[in-house]
Amino acid sequence: MSNNESSKKFDNPLDTVFSGASRFAIELVAWTAGPWAAADLTGSWLATIPALAILVALPGVFSTIGDKRHVVVAVPGRIRFAIEVLLAAIAIASALLVWTYIGAILVAIVALVMFVTGAPRAKWLFSNSAPDWPLPTK
Repeated sequence: MSNNESSKKFDNPLDTVFSGASRFAIELVAWTAGPWAAADLTGSWLATIPALAILVALPGVFSTIGDKRHVVVAVPGRIRFAIEVLLAAIAIASALLVWTYIGAILVAIVALVMFVTGAPRAKWLFSNSAPDWPLPTK
């Protein structure tokens, strides 16, 4: 990697492979089971459209500066963490509703992994402190 490429690299040192992967897995479950549960609860597949739009937009639009490379709408770390807790709750509850107890237990285990491996990042998000690592350049 050249010097110019390494200066453009951005990594949140508090976000590990396990925390990022488990967070993404929870998002995928929320994006899949959430709209499915909305359709089951309302009795109409049309409920999947706004449910999916909201569930995808929340983590994609609202980010904390220093946490992600691209920030569309900057929010305090506590808000970002609340979004992640909400997505985990939706993923677990939706899995319980549309899949089986075993599916919900597996999703809950992934959520637990997400919170345990992401504890240093969560602590930083709750502190609302500015990051002390290099931010991405435009």
